[in-house]
Amino acid sequence: MKRRMWLAGALVALLCATPAKADTGVIIRTTGGLSALQVLCLLPTTCTVVGALDGTLGQVFLVTTPLPLQNFLALLPGSLTGFVDAEVDQVLSLIGSLNILPTPIPATVMSDRTLVPYPAGSTTTAWDSYVNQPAASIVEVQNAQKSLNLTGTGIVADIDTGVDPNHPALQGVLLQGYDFTRNQAGGSELNDISSSPCPFTSCPPPPCPNCSPAKVNQSTAAVLDQSTAAVLDGTPYAAFGHGTMVMGIIHLVAPTAQLLPLKAFHSDGTASLSDILRAIYYAVQNGANVINMSFDMKTSSAELQKALDYANQKGLICAASAGNDGMQEIVYPAALQSDVMGVASTTDQDARSSFSNYGNATVWVAAPGEAIVSTYPYSTYAAGWGTSFSAPFVSGGASLLHNLQPSTVQSGAATAVAHAVPLADAGMGNGRLDLCLALASVTTSSCSPDFSVSATPTTATITAGQQANFTVSAAPLHGSTQTVTWSCTGAPPQATCSVSPSSVTLDGKNAATATVTLSTRARGFLPPLALPRYVLPMQPWWALVACFAWLAVAVMLWNLSRASRPRRPGLAAIAGLLAISLCTYSCGGYGPSSGGGRGATTLSSVVLNPTSVNGGSSSTGTVTLSAAAPSGGATIYLSSSASTAAVPASVTVAAGASSATFTVSTSAVTTSTPATISASYAGVTQTASLTVVPQASPTLSSETLNPTSVTGGAQSSMGTVTLSGPALTGGAQILLTSNNGAANVPASVTVAAGASSATFTVSTSAVTVSTPVTISASYAGVTKTVSLTIAPPGTPAGSYTLTITGTSGTLSHSTTVQVTVN
Repeated sequence: MKRRMWLAGALVALLCATPAKADTGVIIRTTGGLSALQVLCLLPTTCTVVGALDGTLGQVFLVTTPLPLQNFLALLPGSLTGFVDAEVDQVLSLIGSLNILPTPIPATVMSDRTLVPYPAGSTTTAWDSYVNQPAASIVEVQNAQKSLNLTGTGIVADIDTGVDPNHPALQGVLLQGYDFTRNQAGGSELNDISSSPCPFTSCPPPPCPNCSPAKVNQSTAAVLDQSTAAVLDGTPYAAFGHGTMVMGIIHLVAPTAQLLPLKAFHSDGTASLSDILRAIYYAVQNGANVINMSFDMKTSSAELQKALDYANQKGLICAASAGNDGMQEIVYPAALQSDVMGVASTTDQDARSSFSNYGNATVWVAAPGEAIVSTYPYSTYAAGWGTSFSAPFVSGGASLLHNLQPSTVQSGAATAVAHAVPLADAGMGNGRLDLCLALASVTTSSCSPDFSVSATPTTATITAGQQANFTVSAAPLHGSTQTVTWSCTGAPPQATCSVSPSSVTLDGKNAATATVTLSTRARGFLPPLALPRYVLPMQPWWALVACFAWLAVAVMLWNLSRASRPRRPGLAAIAGLLAISLCTYSCGGYGPSSGGGRGATTLSSVVLNPTSVNGGSSSTGTVTLSAAAPSGGATIYLSSSASTAAVPASVTVAAGASSATFTVSTSAVTTSTPATISASYAGVTQTASLTVVPQASPTLSSETLNPTSVTGGAQSSMGTVTLSGPALTGGAQILLTSNNGAANVPASVTVAAGASSATFTVSTSAVTVSTPVTISASYAGVTKTVSLTIAPPGTPAGSYTLTITGTSGTLSHSTTVQVTVN
């Protein structure tokens, strides 16, 4: 009775205290159960019971109170039956430090979108760049699966933002899960954004238009359309897709393990500690064998440790990310090493990622965490950077251990995973995860001999004309004595990439190295072109002026000779002869002659364009004289050898002009008909051929070039002209032109009878600046054009990705380096 009176008095006193501005969540552990809490929270002004956090155990509860926190905590020991402890409900965030993503994102990331069966032999498919990504080879996913015939068993729970339940790659292994943010069945993260109005232009969003990587948020770089990327960049979608990506990595390692999505985080990346606890107890009590926790918090929690102690006692294996602050610091749950394996991040070259936390008090093992390709909501894929994507490699590996030995528990799994590849960086726990080493530690079987590939340095910046050197290493795995043959791809234009020696033989223990050399070509100005030895012909009026000038000189010399005493007739004769000679030369007397005199104008040519037309269409003829037409013009007489091609009787070249055009009219024909067009003037006849084809003759359909960009003088391009159908008897002559002398094409190319296309070569000349050229093709009144870019010699400036591949039999492993050429 006295106790009840004391409690009532305490409650009255607390009610009189100044209430907090908002209710505070408090996690309470009590052996008195729910009934004891209900007595404490009899009045809502004291507290409100939200619910149990430990499932069926009934000892851990969440309550909210409007009272000042210290006042409420002080009340508990004396007023709550069976009180054990209490702590404030914390708020956790997936999005802590901003991971440093490369800009631009390497083109090799998610480059192969070919769908391949996964797991092998199943009807489920996934992107090849996901199944066969470098990280999978580094931790030996495929080798472990094939050599030991393991694909994962049991249930792997992931406490995260949820999952896309419709992703095709995850079908058949996803369990329903639970959404603790909404207190409802199902672990879908799509509920966070599918409310009206939809943040996408359509739901689901449309496929990406160009499939180029677009940075979406702080932890992912996804292949999405740009508008979608903009929508998801920041609040409230900073962590959207995180859970689907983590689930995808677990599935990559253990494709037949069942996946249990436990949604405790919102799409903005926040979660309450109370929901994390609920998810842990739910996983244990619903048959999970492994729990993945790709999150961290810096403040310790007694209830978090007790929840994980409970999971440990029930035989569950747990893994957690070590955090992305790039510091040596203590984070939870990774630091709870009796219950959890903390996982740091490494590069593909087995170095610590710059963003990864380190320190053996937090890190048990490391795993790749850069450019990890994984599943992403709405049936697509993304690449992620962060320890969030390192931890699920270990969780998936725990499922393989469970597959091998179903009795494996946390301590056994941690011991097995500790068989890892040593790292040079300090504070990375037992080293980098190697699934073959881990699995081999608990069985007499072993993985097949294999090797890993790495390169140093991973980046280089050079000037065109210089070399970049890298050291590539092949490290034997499982006693490999294979011969590894090297290849290098991705060299920029006007550069070569070579590896010396071209192959290495492993000794089973030590890494074998080779030197990769990228040799570039300098970009320099070409020497100036020599001026042509050519003098423009003198125009007629200049000749007359020169002639009169020399006559004036002759008169002046004559007078001078007459005035001199004594007279010098020889000088006068010489002067006269010189004047007559120079005048004759200036006026053309000693120039080249045609028909006996320089001034004779003749018919030089007659050409037709086009030279092949459909019956009923026309062609344009051009007659050209050897010089300007005389006063009154020049009349050129025309004739045609076929009635199907009619020409006017004559065409006149106007006085002072050197050419004139005329029209060739054609009539319909049933078969291809040749016609000879003749032009005559001053005793000279020139001819041109015209082919009149039936109306059903094919037309010019397209013109293409490959490549469309070449180095001037060093490379050529291959052109292809294509007709709408097979060429008729006699073939089809396609006329070709180039609008710039830097690119030369033949005058025409013929599509053979019965064929529909023909090729031609575009030869190029050296240029000093990038030069655009238009190549035109014309046939039967149709013209097509295509553009060619001619670049100056030398390696173009830019960023390039070299891929160095080591191959031995059916095994092939690659590594990449980035080269910037200035």
